[in-house]
Amino acid sequence: MGEDSKTAVAPQSCTYMNKHVGFCGNIKTFPSDFIVTEINTCGQLVSKITTDSIHKSTESLSRQPRSCQEDSKIPRLTLPEPCIDEVYCSVPHDIVHCTSELHPLSAGELEDYKPNHAPECHFDKAVTLDSLLDKNVREQLNQFACHAKKALDSKSETQVLSEFSLGPVLDKKVRASLHGAIRQEYPFLVTITKCGEIFVKANQDFQELCELVSEEEACGFLKFLDAKSENSKFAFNPDGNKEHRKKVHHFLSKKFGKLIEAKSFPDSQQKVVIIVRFRGRSGSRKRANADLGEKQEIYTAFTLQKENLETLEAISYLSSELGVLPSDFSYSGIKDKKAITYQAMVIKKITPERLKELGSTLGKKGLGISNVHSASHPLKLGQLQGNHFDIIVRDLKLKSCDYSANLMERIGEAIENVKKNGFINYYGPQRFGQGQNIQTDKIGLALLNEELVKAVKLFFTPEDADDPVNIAKKYFLQTEDAKGTLAMLPDFKVREKMLLRALNRYGINQEGCTRGWLSIPHSMRIFYVHAYCSKIWNEAASYRIMSYGARVVAGDLIFSGKCTESCSLSDKVHVVTLAEEMADQFTIHQVVLPMVGYTVQYPTNKVGEWYRKRLADDGLQMHQFRLPALHLNVPGCYRPLLKYPHNLSYHFLRDNGKEVGTGEVPRQDSKISLSLSFQLDPSCYATVCLGEIMNCEI
Repeated sequence: MGEDSKTAVAPQSCTYMNKHVGFCGNIKTFPSDFIVTEINTCGQLVSKITTDSIHKSTESLSRQPRSCQEDSKIPRLTLPEPCIDEVYCSVPHDIVHCTSELHPLSAGELEDYKPNHAPECHFDKAVTLDSLLDKNVREQLNQFACHAKKALDSKSETQVLSEFSLGPVLDKKVRASLHGAIRQEYPFLVTITKCGEIFVKANQDFQELCELVSEEEACGFLKFLDAKSENSKFAFNPDGNKEHRKKVHHFLSKKFGKLIEAKSFPDSQQKVVIIVRFRGRSGSRKRANADLGEKQEIYTAFTLQKENLETLEAISYLSSELGVLPSDFSYSGIKDKKAITYQAMVIKKITPERLKELGSTLGKKGLGISNVHSASHPLKLGQLQGNHFDIIVRDLKLKSCDYSANLMERIGEAIENVKKNGFINYYGPQRFGQGQNIQTDKIGLALLNEELVKAVKLFFTPEDADDPVNIAKKYFLQTEDAKGTLAMLPDFKVREKMLLRALNRYGINQEGCTRGWLSIPHSMRIFYVHAYCSKIWNEAASYRIMSYGARVVAGDLIFSGKCTESCSLSDKVHVVTLAEEMADQFTIHQVVLPMVGYTVQYPTNKVGEWYRKRLADDGLQMHQFRLPALHLNVPGCYRPLLKYPHNLSYHFLRDNGKEVGTGEVPRQDSKISLSLSFQLDPSCYATVCLGEIMNCEI
């Protein structure tokens, strides 16, 4: 979305869904020709939020009320990123050795730690499943639990792997209560939250533990783990078999060693009892301290207006002025550079009063802040309904092959076609870096290939300009003098400075560059890898349309159910069969393509083969997207092949800005402009939609 009218559209082929001739024109002649306004989760334009509605907008930053979800006029469709906000498995599976020291235990002490005694649950006893779930869902959950228990008892892997959805639960406190209530009543189940939706499935740890101890002991132990009550302990039944105790210790160490420690104690009858307690640093006290710290964290929400600045550049400047890290800012999405944009942001550690003190200093940098108020949570990527665009295309002309046509009729035809047929859902040039000599996808590929020194040098590749930033970059590439380059860079270049400080300390080698990349916030590191993945997706989309057109063919991927918020990895991706192709069972707007990663499945037609060859050309395998050295994991996701603009309207303007009247035909030599207004779903690019309308690269 952030490309110049003179800059070619970033990595994608010139492939279009519609066959109209199109027209020519210039976009972004002025920043005011391209205005982007974020639409929050309640369907509000963030630039229109007033002080009277601040309380309402603040709550929408942390969750989407059901009323907003149901009443919204703007469809919530897919995002490019997977969205798993909570995983409530029993405990981490890190391997930490448990001890088995023998200390005598008195009869009184043993009485305190009766086998199968589970402490009180961490949630309010008054909160029960009957009060949290309606009768129908409660019955379905009970039926699933019975089915899962039978499957566990019979050790049937096919049945055990199934899962049951409770549906979306938007309130985080209610979700937490549900997780606890379900696991206390059904300790042989685990619960997982994905994008606000709770899933329940069988607990494989329960099945393994039941092979070592009684079912009653296994249930009691898992309830004990889930409750996480401070200073609580759990005792298994006395066990005189040393080899068997070793197996129990090994299981506890392998599965739960980071959270608990287990020791063996002899009882008065010379049998030995295994007693479990939470580790001091990893148990409930640490969790309580973390929860206390979260409650004390300060968050301030505001609307950011920027002009001719990238979102990350704006954040770098603000973080420098406020003395915080760029990672302290959260936002719903990246906005265009060459435009006037409005978006919601949240900053932590800074009070509303402190943020307001920036005042007039921001205007000099093309920034503005409004609607400053306290918030309780940060924002998440994709936490929006979409974006509203007001665009002016100037100097409208017919294409050279189409001089005999009526210009306004040609434009009307093109707009109506895109309204009806949609556009290919390419990632726009904003994803790759506007007008850069080295685009971000190339840095991402170097990171994926673990060529970290090369990635640093690509990062510091200068543009064709003599401003202080590019002069500093040229100096660094010529001299590799990190310390000298640091002194040359302006303070607002936070990313560059963080990387250079690490290079100055550790050297420009593999280790030093690893440390350098780790010094940059995770959201910025992953941005480069995602840019590469986006480039591959663009090329795959072009190949898919050129190969099969608008037909749905065998081997295509579609979603078998409704996709409400994001294309998460748990959504059931269905591979179209030959019989379904022949029956025209699906339509092209249901087709999705994978964003490359280590968990996604690929089409089984020649598009899947294209993915394999394309990644191999870059030295990658289809599932090679884990970078432990950089703490980066790219599981992948799915993105719809097509998208549609919403509420699209347009009119024509004269040179003086006045609207051309209905039915009026301007003189042949007069210049007219096209004014467009429309909305797009999250992660859709306005210039991609506009390129489809005009049938040309812009």
